[in-house]
Amino acid sequence: MATVTFDQITRIYPKSSKPAVDRLSLEIGDGEFLVLVGPSGCGKTTSLRMLAGLEHVDDGAILIDDTNVVKLAPRDRDIAMVFQNYALYPHMNVGQNMGFALRLAKVPKHEIERRVRDAARILDLEDYLDRKPRQLSGGQRQRVAMGRAIVREPRVFLMDEPLSNLDAKLRVATRAEIAALQQRLGITTLYVTHDQVEAMTMGDRVAVMKDGILQQCDTPRVLYDDPVNAFVAGFIGSPPMNLIDGLVTEEGVRVGTAVFPLPPQLPARPGSALTVGLRPEVLEPSEPDQGIPVTVHLVEELGAEAFVHASIEQESDTLAVPSSTIIARVEPQRAPAKGERIGLRAKSGSMLFFDAATGARIRTGSQTGAAVPS
Repeated sequence: MATVTFDQITRIYPKSSKPAVDRLSLEIGDGEFLVLVGPSGCGKTTSLRMLAGLEHVDDGAILIDDTNVVKLAPRDRDIAMVFQNYALYPHMNVGQNMGFALRLAKVPKHEIERRVRDAARILDLEDYLDRKPRQLSGGQRQRVAMGRAIVREPRVFLMDEPLSNLDAKLRVATRAEIAALQQRLGITTLYVTHDQVEAMTMGDRVAVMKDGILQQCDTPRVLYDDPVNAFVAGFIGSPPMNLIDGLVTEEGVRVGTAVFPLPPQLPARPGSALTVGLRPEVLEPSEPDQGIPVTVHLVEELGAEAFVHASIEQESDTLAVPSSTIIARVEPQRAPAKGERIGLRAKSGSMLFFDAATGARIRTGSQTGAAVPS
């Protein structure tokens, strides 16, 4: 096992003036499961590939324990990767696929058999060792790919969107298996995904990236409750946080036709714009004159809950802000009808505020927490 440190690493691809990864600094603890998440093109896979030695590092250092591995060949870094496409050899059976890297390393045959047998037992693949990949389901193939990494007994696991080729139901089951397996083995793991639900349910900590820059890294709960900017707030959560245009007045902040009091000491001047953040679950249906007046245009019935999609009513005077939509998570018994005009009342203390121009979190003097420097 090992610690991993990204120390101000940068990657700029040829013919590009903008870094794919820009001065990334991140520490992964010994035995920690850290998930790197963000939209396509944010630099998460490039960061993983730099750690693997598959991508050049233009600046900065990558340490495994106390050793800078930037100039080491991939085979000398003592890591194992699991890819999204499994990369299994079709002419080899499961056991041969799992032990292939060990045979290349000239590990004794009896040791290969022991490691393959142990990994197969951990992954419930003992009855499939003689089968070819084409005879396996997608989930079983992914477990074989995991087994191939496990038998190498590496210091670090790297997983690049390993569940992206699985159907939705199998993804849920397999992500639970991977998280439980990592906890059991205790191997330091960097896991890359674009799926924030996957990130939140698997990682000890989650690092959110955008445009090559680390936005925030913390536990899933802190990311959800205390995002440092509007991007993290809108990316984390399903459905995501509502980010609504607001206007500061003498009475408070105007959202649509409703005005809400601002927290004491919030640095906002009348006439200034800000972004109001509201999680769907903090909104409750009410009468139109209570809360934010909206018109419902879609209700998603999901059995145990319902998602109400609505348009916020706007003022017709000069203080109006652009029209926006809002999503509320409600009990199915309280779900309004399509086309109905209702109010959405926010639970006390549930509003978050962000700078309308930069997206940075606006905090009162009593609040703590800071954004990751860019």
